[in-house]
Amino acid sequence: MVHELAEYEQAAEQCHLTVEQLHTALFGPAPALYGHVAVDPAGEPVGFMLWFLSFSTWEGGHGIHLEDLYVRPAARGTGTGRLLLAALAAICVERGYQRLEWVMLDWNPAAGFYQAIDAHPVDQWVPYRLAGAALRRLAEQATTAGGASLAPTG
Repeated sequence: MVHELAEYEQAAEQCHLTVEQLHTALFGPAPALYGHVAVDPAGEPVGFMLWFLSFSTWEGGHGIHLEDLYVRPAARGTGTGRLLLAALAAICVERGYQRLEWVMLDWNPAAGFYQAIDAHPVDQWVPYRLAGAALRRLAEQATTAGGASLAPTG
């Protein structure tokens, strides 16, 4: 379904995830990715979400960042998306997390659904991404910074 989501988001050529990579991320020795799969009454998967913990320095605690939420076209409008988001909201409440956040493409018709559950866009924040060659170039600078050095945190 991750590849179905990439196709829906008009970015199929950018999705290189393998079953093995996903399995390791979810079930490996130190998982940092979590997921839920929604199934229909026949047990067939109809939607999924992948998420990870975030941390708010202002709130002083964890939250959840929803990386992906996808409901197959035949199951849209059935409450599956609401069920998935409600499960994450319940985790937040149970664990004392303060936030459930996600980003979406500006053309995604799910905006109406998100507004219907009282989610709101976060104004004045612009997502940035560093990847590929630019990421590697910056990583090469990890040992020099005007005389400053890094102290281990954990």
